[in-house]
Amino acid sequence: MNNKAFIAELSDRTGFTQEDTQRLVRAVIDAMTVEFEHGNQVSIDRLGTFAVKKRLEREIINPATKQHMLVPPKLVLSFRPAATVKEKLKKEGEKDE
Repeated sequence: MNNKAFIAELSDRTGFTQEDTQRLVRAVIDAMTVEFEHGNQVSIDRLGTFAVKKRLEREIINPATKQHMLVPPKLVLSFRPAATVKEKLKKEGEKDE
């Protein structure tokens, strides 16, 4: 689902206009971004938790050239789904088998 389809679906479900829905989604994302910049995690009920984690410096090897390279430390955004989401995905995965 792309952004346009997502906004249209939310708009239909909430009864707001697509423009109002777009502004609301942008405001939520902007608020989350500010929290990430401060190093805080964001938990969304029935969805999961987003958190900024520090990935440590590490050494990698280019498989083609066998050259060792150092990857500097960096911050990455991680997501841990809520138990309900995990359970739904697990049940859907079992249906496909």
